[in-house]
Amino acid sequence: MSGFQEFLDDFLTSWHNCSLDDMKYIINDTYQAREVSSQSELYDFGYEESIEGWDQAFTAFKNDESSWVLKKLAVTPIRRNEMLAIIFATIESNGKQSDTGNVFFNTFRKGAEGNWKLVRSYIEAGVSIDYVDQLIKE
Repeated sequence: MSGFQEFLDDFLTSWHNCSLDDMKYIINDTYQAREVSSQSELYDFGYEESIEGWDQAFTAFKNDESSWVLKKLAVTPIRRNEMLAIIFATIESNGKQSDTGNVFFNTFRKGAEGNWKLVRSYIEAGVSIDYVDQLIKE
């Protein structure tokens, strides 16, 4: 698991630094995701839509000097060569952190070459930071 932890730390650094090139490499081309909005609407998407979304977010962040605040909530093996990482992501802008964020349930798979790729995500959007802070304290 230590090799995965190092990879996950690199992934979070790429995310925090808004590195689209890294995301293109880390996300598997067969990636599948489902996002649930704060109004409980479902949105399913794949690799192309994901890269487009990261590109839009990273561009917006660079233009308004926002930054990501990322918290690792849990990491656990789920299958041979698969790890689940639960990450809370919110935004800080002008020194003020958002009251809400998204919880990402990201599944990573280790390929035959030994490299980890993001293969699936389930995302709960618009989660109150207060709920996440309570979870961390427990």
